[in-house]
Amino acid sequence: MKFLTLLEVGGLEGLVVMIIGIIAVVLFVVSLVVAAITKVIFEWNNENKFTNGQFWRTVLISMLIGGLISGFICGGM
Repeated sequence: MKFLTLLEVGGLEGLVVMIIGIIAVVLFVVSLVVAAITKVIFEWNNENKFTNGQFWRTVLISMLIGGLISGFICGGM
């Protein structure tokens, strides 16, 4: 008897989209936390300000790095 994988069964596109969406939302929240911690460290004892553009750029870079790690883990080593 041949075993079927999850994606060969059919009709599970919604599940795949939901899993990808959950990964993206969790990654966004983690990136916000990383950017907030980076902002606190950057402004700790300096007169320098962490601008809004730098904040969102940090979120974007953190999401890209997290996406690479997630793809490496989920895609197989």
